[in-house]
Parts: sequence; structure tokens; C-alpha cells
Amino acid sequence: MAAQDSALIVIDLQNDYFPGGKYPLWNTATVLDNCVAAIEQANTLGIPVILVQHVADSSEGLSPFFNAGSEGVAIHPRILAAAPQATVVIKQAADSFYQTTLQATLDKLGSRQLLLCGMMTHNCVTHTALSPAAAPYEVKVLADCCSTVDQMMHAIALNALSIRVPLPSAAEALA
Repeated sequence: MAAQDSALIVIDLQNDYFPGGKYPLWNTATVLDNCVAAIEQANTLGIPVILVQHVADSSEGLSPFFNAGSEGVAIHPRILAAAPQATVVIKQAADSFYQTTLQATLDKLGSRQLLLCGMMTHNCVTHTALSPAAAPYEVKVLADCCSTVDQMMHAIALNALSIRVPLPSAAEALA
């Protein structure tokens, strides 16, 4: 598929998931490096980058993390620096399509292939990849650009996804 038909979707690379945040995940330094490299390669190829940001629903009371106005809810500064022109889609559920502008953004771009990366592999990445709204797209999850609570949970999530979604590395998908 041609680059102009693709979109790189970077899910929840937010400060609360990194050291010093409210819920640091496993392997975040490597995943951050890999995501920045994927964004840079997407930029080189002319593939649009969409950043998805989870903001807790304040009507539900304070969340353990990702509360509006907190430092933790902010997208990691290295991601913002790598993709300064990216569209930001705000979500309040694990599925990046659910009650968001993601579908409209992809329609406007004419995207047919989605390259997903981000946090957490077993939750938001999986729910987005398997969303009913993702069915019309060719979806790939960039396995080396995802993380979750620990290495075992990451491996379990990727194994479960592998029967429905290809799991290339970023280098393979953006070659």
C-alpha cells in the first residue's frame, strides 16, 4: 500500500506512563526511541501522524492518572517534538475510535492502512486495533513501538493480536 494511503497512529504516549509519572510502564525508554524513529520515518515518507491522547472523564471524579490539566496527561515532549504538526485526537475510552474524531480524521486523509503504536499494548492498542470501526482498514500494530505494565503482559497481548493483526516492526512497516 502506498504511503499516502497510510496513517501512523501513536496512542497514549503520555507523561504518566513514564518514570516520574503516576503509572510508569515497562520498557518505556526503548519504546519512546522506537516511536520517535517511526514518526521520523513516517514524516520522511509523507505518512500523516495522528497522536491519540487519553484524558480522564472528569464527570467520573478524579482518575488515578491522565487527569485534565495535570503534567501526566500531556503527550511526551519528544513525541510532540517529532510530530509538531500532527492532529491530536482526544479519547476517554480504550478504543481510540469510540466517541472521538479519529474516524473523521482518517476519512479526511483518505487513509486505508493504519499503523498503530503506543501504550498500553493489552488495552488501548488492542482495543483500537480490534475496534469495529477499524474493520474497513488494513491494520498493523508496530510490535516494537508498544509497551504495557510488564514484558509478560506485552507478549500475551501481542500473541492474542497476532491471529487477527500483522505485527511488523516499525522498520518493516515503514520500509
